[in-house]
Amino acid sequence: MASALAAPPLTHPVAESYARLTEVFPGLRVSLWDAAPPTGDGWVCAAGLAAGGEALESFLAWDDAQIQRDYGQSARPDVVASFALHRYAWPACLLITIPWFLHRRVPYLPVQDVCFQRELGRMAVRIGSFGCLPDDPAAALPGARVVPDEEALRAEVRAAVAGHLAPVLEGFRGRMRRGPRALWGMASDEIVEGLWYLGHLLGEEPRAVAELERLLPGATSPYVGGAGFRTLTGPDGTALQTRDRASCCMFYTLRPEDTCITCPRTCDADRITRLTATS
Repeated sequence: MASALAAPPLTHPVAESYARLTEVFPGLRVSLWDAAPPTGDGWVCAAGLAAGGEALESFLAWDDAQIQRDYGQSARPDVVASFALHRYAWPACLLITIPWFLHRRVPYLPVQDVCFQRELGRMAVRIGSFGCLPDDPAAALPGARVVPDEEALRAEVRAAVAGHLAPVLEGFRGRMRRGPRALWGMASDEIVEGLWYLGHLLGEEPRAVAELERLLPGATSPYVGGAGFRTLTGPDGTALQTRDRASCCMFYTLRPEDTCITCPRTCDADRITRLTATS
């Protein structure tokens, strides 16, 4: 039996951010826990993924079965692991980047404080502290870590995401044919593509792109590369936003002819065709 989860109380510093996240993206709902994390019914703690073992094996088995069901073929073990890592890291990054983007608050989330139920699209978190700016009304609340300015807060975002993902990347590393640089390239992509997509849903895509370019300008270790945005010109002169991924999602191993639109393997002519077809 899963433990009961409460919706984020309205007084919590990140409650409004998470509520807004779910409002525009109902596929992800975030709850808070205090005394004990949710268990059973498909819940997995990020600490379990970081540790490997049975929790990670079960997590990977779900992706293996999904790939066989959806694509009618088996994938290499490293491809299964890449898919599984993406499916965790993409929403996990949003737990940190959305409160920063919307309300300039940066929750600190060690792996033991985050749980995931991906079949239901739910995450549960325990937030003991958060970063914010001096003029934030939440700066006087317990657990607030006040930083002096926007650049310092961006550094807190990078540190918070790295602090959460580093153990998870290490847990997956033995299952993937990738070294640390490639793994951190993948982490960079999860940060950028998650907030870029949510920025679009929020009606604030230009601001999301600008914020991400400042957040990941390049040479921000341990991340690899910058946000990677660039602009293409459509047949009618329309500006089309794209970016180049720092890592490969490995989807080409299942469908060689169907590359991601942000994959460096996808030429600009194909990107323009696909972007204008969906615009």
